[in-house]
Amino acid sequence: MRRRELIFLLAGAVAWPLAARAQQKAMPVIGFLSARSASVSAPLVAAFRRGLRETGFTEGQNVAIEYRWADGRYDRLPALAADLVSRKVDLIATSGGPSSAQAAKLATATIPITFVLGTDPVELGLVASLARPGANLTGVSMLMTELNAKRLELLSELVPQARVIALLVNPNYPGAEGIMREVQEAARATGVQILNLKARTEGEIDAAFTTLVQRHADALLIGNDPFFDGRIAQLVTLTGRYAVAAIQSGRDFPDSGGLMSYGTNLTAVYRQLGTYAGKILKGAKPADLPVQQPTRFELVINLKTAKALGLAVPQSLLARADEVIE
Repeated sequence: MRRRELIFLLAGAVAWPLAARAQQKAMPVIGFLSARSASVSAPLVAAFRRGLRETGFTEGQNVAIEYRWADGRYDRLPALAADLVSRKVDLIATSGGPSSAQAAKLATATIPITFVLGTDPVELGLVASLARPGANLTGVSMLMTELNAKRLELLSELVPQARVIALLVNPNYPGAEGIMREVQEAARATGVQILNLKARTEGEIDAAFTTLVQRHADALLIGNDPFFDGRIAQLVTLTGRYAVAAIQSGRDFPDSGGLMSYGTNLTAVYRQLGTYAGKILKGAKPADLPVQQPTRFELVINLKTAKALGLAVPQSLLARADEVIE
């Protein structure tokens, strides 16, 4: 009898840890869906991971991340989103503009979704309101489109003699119409004429610069768009080749040799995206997490590029710059 009791006891001791491990929840999986490419997103992904760590999640230890990159091809996003849903991820973090968030929203009404985008999520129908998103989506809205009027103002201050300023947009970008509308309204107040240029491929970017020169545009405003973010080197080369004063939304542009940028600190934004993802994995509901909006924007000026273009940067502009690259 004692021998039987001992065997039963030993068997139970072995089985108990196995049963306990089976009952433990599997490691949560985040689907990271981006309209951008992996190569240009490395610093942003690092900031996202930092936000996750601040909420107690470290990739590879207690959370896994499945990455899906559209490489600037917005038509790929619906299939990529559907793939993540089929894999039953616990959360989808979207980046690279509204197309990613829209694709995720169409793919699932139950999996939590966090987003980073530069347009109004209420206007896009992604959330009911900024304070109370109301469904399975929340995130950060950077007001990139609304800031284009400010970029036009800064460009006009730097090139006061400009009478024609070109605006480069990607017609495939969902916010393109809003960008053109905002810039046109701002231009009316200053008397500047806007030359709308459209490009959805690298070849069309080259053609847009040819048109810019032919139409004698005095400066260039590059619309906010992940497609252009992934082609900074090409844009820097072309603005240098044609001696065009240009402004873009991200600091990668002046960091790489472009003239000027004005926009949100993307590192801080993606860190917030990671923080929200961590909170949701811990049980918070997207409907109860208000959409965040940045309160600080940075102006970066490449003084070396300005000198190469023969531009004298006004002291008033230099004094407002968050960083001057010399």
